[in-house]
Amino acid sequence: MASVLPPNPKARKSKMKRTKAGKPEPSNEWWKPVLLLAVIAGFLAAAKLFHLGGRLDALETWIKSLGPWGPVVYTLLYAAAVVAALPVTPFAFVAGVLFGTVTGVVVSNIGVTVGACLAFLAGRYLARDAVKRMVGHHPNFRKLDEWTARKGVWIVILTRLFPLLPFNLLNYAFGLTRIPFWPYAFWSWLCMIPAIIIYVGGADALHQALAEGKWPWGLVGVIAVLVVALAVLGPGLRKKLKL
Repeated sequence: MASVLPPNPKARKSKMKRTKAGKPEPSNEWWKPVLLLAVIAGFLAAAKLFHLGGRLDALETWIKSLGPWGPVVYTLLYAAAVVAALPVTPFAFVAGVLFGTVTGVVVSNIGVTVGACLAFLAGRYLARDAVKRMVGHHPNFRKLDEWTARKGVWIVILTRLFPLLPFNLLNYAFGLTRIPFWPYAFWSWLCMIPAIIIYVGGADALHQALAEGKWPWGLVGVIAVLVVALAVLGPGLRKKLKL
């Protein structure tokens, strides 16, 4: 199947390392899900250190002043951040603090999915040449084109469950591949849920611990199970897909 990205002579020098049998060497990704919790803890520690609580209180006051439109407005802001290729992890953290785990997960999942779908459509129909220039020279995104040509929607599942490539550029890059839109949208929505629960639930748990002096151990247990599950599933899925 022909590549949809422009050829790059340097790409040959940046291919994956292979074993003598010709198969890619296994990649040890076990630490990435564990890193999620450390990032959450670091974010909230920095917020406390730099006195961002007052700003969060102001944001919370504004969101609550919107009544039932508050979560809707936050969802739209989240989606806009994804389209703008801004770092969106802080939006998930803040959603956990503002709305709690359940509403925060719903708001974050809808926002990030809508944004990812809009970026996909922009990459495919509106700004294809610009996206090619932006990601076409990047060896990891050239691998994405190769992977999707061979494995199809399984690559959407893999890259949504595990942060193998930069998230916001990935949304645009998928628009350059031959992945159909609706399978992309569905599997993106479904497979981003575990990481969203970890981010949003982790922020909510740490916020409760700091505010009330006690940990919501049930929520912490759910997050721990998800982290372990992702750590176990990641290497196995990559091995099955032979990536």
